[in-house]
Amino acid sequence: MGLEGKNVLITGASMGIGEAIATSLAAQGANLVLLSRSERNLATLANKLSLTHGNLKIIYRAADVGDFESVDKAIASAVDAMGHIDILINNAGLALGAPATFPELKIQDIMTMANTNVNGMMFVTHSVLNRSMMKEKPGKGTILNITSVTGLEVPPFPGEAVYHASKAFQEAFTNSIRNELVETNIKVLALRPGVVTTNFHAQRVGHDKEKYDSFIEGYDPLVSDDVAQAAVYMLHQPAHVSIKALDVVPTAQRSLNVFDRKWAERDH
Repeated sequence: MGLEGKNVLITGASMGIGEAIATSLAAQGANLVLLSRSERNLATLANKLSLTHGNLKIIYRAADVGDFESVDKAIASAVDAMGHIDILINNAGLALGAPATFPELKIQDIMTMANTNVNGMMFVTHSVLNRSMMKEKPGKGTILNITSVTGLEVPPFPGEAVYHASKAFQEAFTNSIRNELVETNIKVLALRPGVVTTNFHAQRVGHDKEKYDSFIEGYDPLVSDDVAQAAVYMLHQPAHVSIKALDVVPTAQRSLNVFDRKWAERDH
């Protein structure tokens, strides 16, 4: 599927993987709806992309994906401005509180993770389906959920119970709605990143540099552009091809539990 002229809505678009995907899709000629909580960051990104790609329509909407009324209003406004949403990329997500074990986690952190990672994905998907993709019978579009390899295996380190559970939910949700949307022309895909050097992992450990450095010690993690390239590859497939799920991880990340900590010492 060519991406030129497609209307793409990206959540968590203001930084990290979301920003990289937005940048890569703009280079492919896609029109963009950028959505996140930070209006300032969204405006900066939208202005930067518009300067580089003046022929594209690039708009942004600030909303909390965990607040259905807010995000539904933002999506309704985006559909009015842009028209049909061809592609939804559910990228918004976060992890908080590591390495605290579950009993030690702050209730507010638990609520924030669950609301963003679980409710947020459902709320945005529900709104986009009803306000756009299902309007064109029998239904038309692509939903790409950025999940995680963490959703498939229990993490080997503490502080991951809620995040791991939320990512396992995302895998189940992705598979379930793919089945429920049978007899529509809507693809439902999952992209599962491994370790990526973004603000996500720094925030996960409370911006503790020592903990962060120990997490990526001895190997080269992914960068956001690696994930963006994988997303573009999945979205480029023709209508009869669905890459239902794709893991993109550092070569040194042999599984969720096994890292080659001597990777950086060797020639490649």
